[in-house]
Amino acid sequence: METSTALGEYLRNRRARLRPEDAGLTPYPGRRRVPGLRREELALLAGVSVTYYTRLEQGHSANASDGVLDALARALRLSPDERAHLYDLARPSRARRATVQRPARVRPATRQLIDAMPQVPAFVLDRGNDVLAWNALGHALLAGHLDPTAPDRPADRPNLTRLLFLDPHTRELHTRWDEDARTAVAALRLAVGRHPEDRRLAQLVGELAIQSPEFAALWARHPVRDCAVGSKSLHHPLVGPLELDFESLPLSDGTTHRLLLYSAAPATPSAAALALLAATFEGSAPAAGSVGAAGGARIGGAAGGARIGG
Repeated sequence: METSTALGEYLRNRRARLRPEDAGLTPYPGRRRVPGLRREELALLAGVSVTYYTRLEQGHSANASDGVLDALARALRLSPDERAHLYDLARPSRARRATVQRPARVRPATRQLIDAMPQVPAFVLDRGNDVLAWNALGHALLAGHLDPTAPDRPADRPNLTRLLFLDPHTRELHTRWDEDARTAVAALRLAVGRHPEDRRLAQLVGELAIQSPEFAALWARHPVRDCAVGSKSLHHPLVGPLELDFESLPLSDGTTHRLLLYSAAPATPSAAALALLAATFEGSAPAAGSVGAAGGARIGGAAGGARIGG
């Protein structure tokens, strides 16, 4: 995605959300041709010239100062995540040149860590939500219909965002699908802004925009939110309803990989259901790195590595 184009789209989207009266302005008389704030009104609120703001929105004024960006963020009433995204888009000099990316690898110690937590659904994800590794309970919770060894093969790796929009099993699993879909798109927007050089992220966005009208509609709204913690409401085909909390923890190994962990509140039906699922799938995970390992119980009987997740 061209950074200057993305910045202009973002600014236009955000000023369209605000009415003059919301910002304490008296609307210009006459019929308004655009929703939300006009460029002149936003420039006034931010304390910059209309000419400068217009050039910024058109992508012709690179390297805006921190003061200007802060003023725009205040005028647009951006959240902390939205403000950070504005900075990412306004700093094209920070964008690294796109390069051919090698398949990500998971450190053996990280695999060992998630396998040592058999009662906790655990995943290792890259910045685009590709599953680089999962433990037995993680696989059973979110993707029991997929080949458990799929994360070992870069071409077949499941992607949690792709599954959410394109895989019917995953859609049925998420009882608050609309909410989860909005969250996933907001997190992907943030990742794309932080890593404009990442071609795989751009390819993922393009694929989903073409194949999922729901994704395309959400993407056009430019949602931005860091979703490091939250809750999920699931209806699992084996153990029924689950109300789970999740945390996404960055790994301090020089990568942008992170651990995604799920848990249930103690002494709840969800905790009992999660324990039952863990007992059902105990010992079913393939050995680390065993691409050709057999076994690994599956839910739903889907064959192979389910290319939809690759």
